[in-house]
Amino acid sequence: MGNCKVTVNGVTVEYEKGAAFSEVADDYRDKVKGDIILCFADGKLKELNKKIEEDCEVAFITTGETIGNETYCRGIIFLMLKAFENVLGKEKNKKISVEHTLGRAVYCDYEGDTALDAKLLQKVKEEMKALVAENLPIIKHSDKTSKVIKMFKDLGMYDKVKLFKYRSASTTNYYELDGYVDYFYGYMPPSTGMLKYFDIRPYSDGFIILTPDPSNPREICEMIDRPMLFKTQHEANEWGKIMGLECVGDLNEQICNGNVEDMLLVQEALQEKRIGDIAQQIKDRGGVKFVMIAGPSSSGKTTFSHRLSVQLRTLGFNPHPVALDNYFKNREDTPKDENGNYNFECLEAIDVEGFNRDMLQLLNGEEVQMPTFNFKVGKREYKGNTMQLKKGDILVIEGIHGLNDALSYSLPKESKFKIYISALTQLNIDEHNRIPTTTTRLIRRIVRDARTRGTSAKGTIAMWYSVRRGEEENIFPFQEQADCMFNSALVYELSILKQYAEPLLFGIGEDEPEYQEANKLLKFLKYFLGISSEGIPHNSIVREFVGGSVFPV
Repeated sequence: MGNCKVTVNGVTVEYEKGAAFSEVADDYRDKVKGDIILCFADGKLKELNKKIEEDCEVAFITTGETIGNETYCRGIIFLMLKAFENVLGKEKNKKISVEHTLGRAVYCDYEGDTALDAKLLQKVKEEMKALVAENLPIIKHSDKTSKVIKMFKDLGMYDKVKLFKYRSASTTNYYELDGYVDYFYGYMPPSTGMLKYFDIRPYSDGFIILTPDPSNPREICEMIDRPMLFKTQHEANEWGKIMGLECVGDLNEQICNGNVEDMLLVQEALQEKRIGDIAQQIKDRGGVKFVMIAGPSSSGKTTFSHRLSVQLRTLGFNPHPVALDNYFKNREDTPKDENGNYNFECLEAIDVEGFNRDMLQLLNGEEVQMPTFNFKVGKREYKGNTMQLKKGDILVIEGIHGLNDALSYSLPKESKFKIYISALTQLNIDEHNRIPTTTTRLIRRIVRDARTRGTSAKGTIAMWYSVRRGEEENIFPFQEQADCMFNSALVYELSILKQYAEPLLFGIGEDEPEYQEANKLLKFLKYFLGISSEGIPHNSIVREFVGGSVFPV
């Protein structure tokens, strides 16, 4: 067969043609910090079981990196499903759904003839450990899509049958673990032997899976309970079940059946009702003068604040928008991160003292000169915009630090009503493949940045890591301190965003560092049938990203 030259860190070694990349990884495990789980071969991402066919340059990916950690978590889910199969056998009424994350934990729902309790989960955990000890291979297969559909139909995995029905690809990959087959969106580990770090525990009506964080890939993350976030996400999932819209295949079926208009109207009405309920909560509280809205990037904060203001008006309030961005410190006073770049995400980038002074004066009925931040010159300016709170007036304040009491330390607690907003996607690819909320938000931002800022998809992806880091530090730790949460995700939105995002993503070349993420998003969007944006109401949160909103967004 001959040999292939494989170069790692400038050192070239010959391997037999047809050998797996795992053999190369085995030779370097003691020289690499962390557990190798994938690799790049000439810049292309490869699973370790993939065979070496030509000379190449290899770089390893470990579980301490984001891509590697995501792959590890998929492997743990496969391991869990196989363990349930071994423990319960071919129980007909068994159904396990991977629902959503809860911090670093993954929440799963369970239905079956055998009751879910700590005893059953302990058996599953022990079986998972036994499968890890056996170091069983995770084998990738590829076959005609029509055959894969028939196979999953025979197995009773009808969510996958529906998913692949609307897929144009002639072939489809799937994975096998000791006779158990399933489909996974994304790369997988080579075998069970490396999946040592996990825990599985009862939670609510189902259970959670705990895995390591990339920053400490050999230590299981302890769960941080977030009951309000869980309740908000769970309500969305339950609504999806009632409407028969749990997976992408359900959405595509609705589109094909001509039910788009009805689906749009119901989703938008549901959100409007929720916004109205929040406005009523604010009125019922009494004495609220400051509505503080915070959420991660591209969660639809601006449109939400405008729609909430409309609902507040119907209840007799006179809302005034206040953007926290106008309280940025002048550029020369802005702190910098470890790389010497301006850190606009941290609380110290805000003139906290000035904000509290102005808000306290407004609360006391004084007239205040309101600032405007000039982003071009990096300075705060005063243009004669004055404000004075009268009876019925209320401030709607939007910004990433809104939930942090350190921002509004001088304001009485009873005068503040705090709202956390995020796009908590209720739709999954199928029962075992969830859609991360970060994926939806990134696609939203790519579309919006291109439309409003002229930023390329490459530019948006390049800065996404720092945006996410800012969220982890400045938003997520405070989300449970909110008085209520609002889910801005719309079940149909990815079918709309698809048309706008795909041309932007195709503009990223294979030789660019953002290509891997762009390619992943393009593959993801292939699951969705596209629909026109014409029928979207002009006050919809989706309009903030695709354009045509009645609000200045």
